[in-house]
Amino acid sequence: MYRVFLLIIFLVLDQSTTRAYDLTLHNAPAHVYFSPHGDAQNALVASINQAKTSIYVQAYSFTSAPIAQALVDASRRGVHVEAILDKSQRKATYTGATFLKNKGIPVFIDAAHSIAHNKVMVIDGQTVVTGSFNFTKAAENSNAENLLIIKDKELARLYLENWQKHRDHSEGLIETD
Repeated sequence: MYRVFLLIIFLVLDQSTTRAYDLTLHNAPAHVYFSPHGDAQNALVASINQAKTSIYVQAYSFTSAPIAQALVDASRRGVHVEAILDKSQRKATYTGATFLKNKGIPVFIDAAHSIAHNKVMVIDGQTVVTGSFNFTKAAENSNAENLLIIKDKELARLYLENWQKHRDHSEGLIETD
């Protein structure tokens, strides 16, 4: 009886930290890309280029010059752009982190986790870009990766809420010499 009681207590407490969502997507256009050489980077850049109001980025590794430049171009068009990156980007050289920061885009470091392994963009509150595809040259040219672009406001809302939770515990990028 005592074991059952402990199991019930554990399950009740464990549910409070569950972050799973059930969502049925209806009529949600989706595009799937596989790499290497699957045109994922070009599709991602095209999605960024179509942004009108906002782009929220979460990335583990970020060294792709075309993706970084597209984000800067979007910012210059008046699109609000912010990025949360893994703590490894603090000390890595030639990253999108320093490039974006130097171009005036807010960059935050999520050091609250062993690895901030997300690869996500939420565009205009209605499009989610996600998958294993790191925002790197290797992801397009060498690695076996996938990229999924889904247009759905409810899905985008969930991803944006998660982005904000990570932003709340992240710190601004401070460059070290």
